[in-house]
Amino acid sequence: MTFPIDSTIDELESGHTLSSTYSEPIQTHISAVSWGAIVAGAAAIAALSLILLMLGTGLELSSVSPWAYNGVSATTFGVSTILWLTFTQLFASGMGGYITGRLRTKWFPAHSDEAHFRDTAHGFLAWAVATLMTAALLTSVAGSIVKGGIEAGAVAATRVGSGMVKPDNDSGPPGYYVDSLFRKDINEAVDTSIPIENSVRPTGTSEPTTIEYKAEVTRIFMNFIHHEPLPAEDIRYVSQVVALRTGLTQHDAEKRVTDTYAQLQVKVHDAENAAKEAADKGRKASAYAALWLFISLLIGAYIASLSATVGGRQRDQ
Repeated sequence: MTFPIDSTIDELESGHTLSSTYSEPIQTHISAVSWGAIVAGAAAIAALSLILLMLGTGLELSSVSPWAYNGVSATTFGVSTILWLTFTQLFASGMGGYITGRLRTKWFPAHSDEAHFRDTAHGFLAWAVATLMTAALLTSVAGSIVKGGIEAGAVAATRVGSGMVKPDNDSGPPGYYVDSLFRKDINEAVDTSIPIENSVRPTGTSEPTTIEYKAEVTRIFMNFIHHEPLPAEDIRYVSQVVALRTGLTQHDAEKRVTDTYAQLQVKVHDAENAAKEAADKGRKASAYAALWLFISLLIGAYIASLSATVGGRQRDQ
C-alpha cells in the first residue's frame, strides 16, 4: 500500500519539486532575505570601490602638471574622472552583486520568477548597504563635492573683499595706486619743509604726514570705489593734498587724481568679476560632478542587481 507521503518523496527523488506537485506553495519558516550574503556582497563592493578610487586618484594626479603645456587638460581630466567613476561602479557592483547571489541560501520551494525577484532585491540591497558604508567612511563624499564649488567661490569672494576693498590696505592695489598719487619727479628739487613719506609727525606740530594723508585718501577712494564716481569736492580736496606733497599744479593734480581713481576702480571691478566667474565655474563643476556621480551610482545599482540574478541562477543549478 502506498501512502501520499511516500509518493511525494518518490517525486522529490525523481527531480520533481513541491511547487509542481501542489498548486498552492508550501509555507516555510526560512527567511526570504539572506542578510549574510547581502553584508558579504556589500563589503566587497565597498572595498573594491575604495581601492579603485584610490588607484584612480593616483593615476589622475600623476597625469596633471602645474607647469604650462604639460599633463592633461581640464576637459580630459574631467572626462577621465567620469569614466573612472563609472568603471568603478560597474566592476565593484558587478563583483559584489555576483558574490551576493552565489552566497545566499537556496530557497526551497520557490518559483523561478520569485527566485529572480529575490536575487534582484538582494543585489540592490547589497549595493545600498555598500553605498551607505562608503558614505559613512568617507564622511559623505557627495556632500563634499556639492559644497566644494560653493566654498571655492566663497573663498575667492572673501579674498577679494578682504584684499582689494580693505580700506586700510597698504600693500594691495589700493595702496599701490594711492602711492602713485604722491610720487614726485626725481629731477625736481626736494622741498625740505615737507616731511618725507615715512616720517612721523614732528613733535609739537599738527601738520599730517604723508603716511596719514595716504591713509585718508585710501579711505576716500574705497568709500566710492563700487560703481560710483568720485565726488567733485573729494577730487578737489585730494588734488590739493597731492599738489601740496608733490609740487604739482592744481590742474595737474586733479588730472592725476581722476586718472588714478579710474584705474583703481577698473582694477577692483576686474577682480570682482574674476571672483564671480570663478564662483560660477565652481558651481557648474560641482553640479556636473554631482550629476555624474548620481548616474554612476544608478549604474552600480543596476549592475549589482543584474549580477546577483546571475550568481543566484548559478547557485541553484
